[in-house]
Amino acid sequence: MSADDAKLLETKGLTKVFGTLRANDQVDFDIRPGEIHALLGENGAGKSTLVKMLFGSLQPTGGIIEWRGEPVTVPSPSVARSMGIGMVFQHFSLFEALTVAENIALSMEPDVKTSQVAERARELSKQYGLPLDPDALVGDLSVGERQRIEIIRCLMQDPSLVILDEPTSVLTPQEADTLFETLFRLRDEGRAILYISHRLEEVQRLCSRATIMRHGKVVDICDPREETAATLAARMVGAELQDIRPAPVSLEAAPVILSVRGLSLAPDNPFAVALKNINFDVHSGEVLGIAGIAGEGQGEFFSALSGEVEQLPTGGTIELRGNDLSALNISERRKKGAAFVPEERHGHGAVTGMRLTDNMLLARHKSDQDSFQSGGGLGVIVRSAIRSATDRVNAAMDVRKGAPDPNAGSLSGGNLQKFIMGRELDRQPALLVVNQPTWGVDAGAAGHIRQSLVDLAASGSAVIMISQDLDEIFSIATRIAVIAKGTLSEPTDAAKMSREAVGLLMTGQTSDRAEVAA
Repeated sequence: MSADDAKLLETKGLTKVFGTLRANDQVDFDIRPGEIHALLGENGAGKSTLVKMLFGSLQPTGGIIEWRGEPVTVPSPSVARSMGIGMVFQHFSLFEALTVAENIALSMEPDVKTSQVAERARELSKQYGLPLDPDALVGDLSVGERQRIEIIRCLMQDPSLVILDEPTSVLTPQEADTLFETLFRLRDEGRAILYISHRLEEVQRLCSRATIMRHGKVVDICDPREETAATLAARMVGAELQDIRPAPVSLEAAPVILSVRGLSLAPDNPFAVALKNINFDVHSGEVLGIAGIAGEGQGEFFSALSGEVEQLPTGGTIELRGNDLSALNISERRKKGAAFVPEERHGHGAVTGMRLTDNMLLARHKSDQDSFQSGGGLGVIVRSAIRSATDRVNAAMDVRKGAPDPNAGSLSGGNLQKFIMGRELDRQPALLVVNQPTWGVDAGAAGHIRQSLVDLAASGSAVIMISQDLDEIFSIATRIAVIAKGTLSEPTDAAKMSREAVGLLMTGQTSDRAEVAA
């Protein structure tokens, strides 16, 4: 058998054009049976466009896709699945009010009974070490269990090629290890796995080949096991990445910026998480990292600190530099020196249909009345001050854009995140609370954002960073706390924490097994 015969899937000159943008430009790529192959690149490099064409969600402008050596057209995901191509997306498509089996059945043929689906799901969950109860309601399951549903749903189609998009972004270290065991089992069965991830240590552990894309083109193919995370990142961005330089801080001598005592919050919908008696302090010069699995109370925690919740906390106090914020809304908290960056960029952090200058005004008009409004804050907008602040933020955060003042929605995800972060950092707030600061952001932009958080803390401010990325937390956090089922663990010196201990706390295990590492 020749090397060409061994290729399960191959693309030749695959191209996708959107208007004047060549999202994929003459992409040559192949993957073989029994191979875990990484697809790497910055945001906007063309990874998503490529896999969408392989899965039938997009149609190529030019080029060829070959499946088992024969040219094919993949007009839809259903055709891709029938060919033997399965995909597990980063963002789950599950109905919380339905059972596991009912969710899986929605992707099957109409004549397949839910009872048959449940039986097959049980078999696959045992076969691949993915514990799952087909009769459980999805709304009652953890994020890790929900991902298992997506994997089982994919395996129900008996795929020869499995595409995984950021599969560990919402998993604890222990859940990730379980997933890796499953992937090795699939590989050993002769299935091909296309693995998309920004976690380069995982790529080195799992993958025997990596295809690296930049600006829509394939720029390199390598064996990641022979690289370091730094060299892989440099290949992705085309330049050496700067190391993050956290500043040392003595908490004993540093004043308390934020003090939270007895914070509780009742859920406002059936799937929300109640906050339960949360207590902590954050000091000047500190980055407090809040770890946790998605859906364990991070959103509610952010909303309680920011003042976005319509109902006041059912108990407790929030004090910023001695000022009680508990009864204040978000604008009033900003006036006291707090700043907030939410998880969702589009619609929450920015209005995508409005220009950057207008987004600057919306977020800061009440906290910057002296500069953004004239006449003692009587509502006369000073456009020159808004443009000046926007230009300053864009320059400081290296926001790359195609027009002097474009709509926020025209920016890439990483550049929009840098703008939103810079908009808040520019105020030099006493406290910054940020939820998922580098979610979906490429390595270069992520490094810039993390260094900005470190620099803000070094200037004397306090930073609370809520993140599902343990690499991120361990890289810049002074102390680490874990939120699980609405309860916050005691913040602990990051140097005394292990990933295993954090992982156990993320699953709500507070026994001796979760004690900090020596």
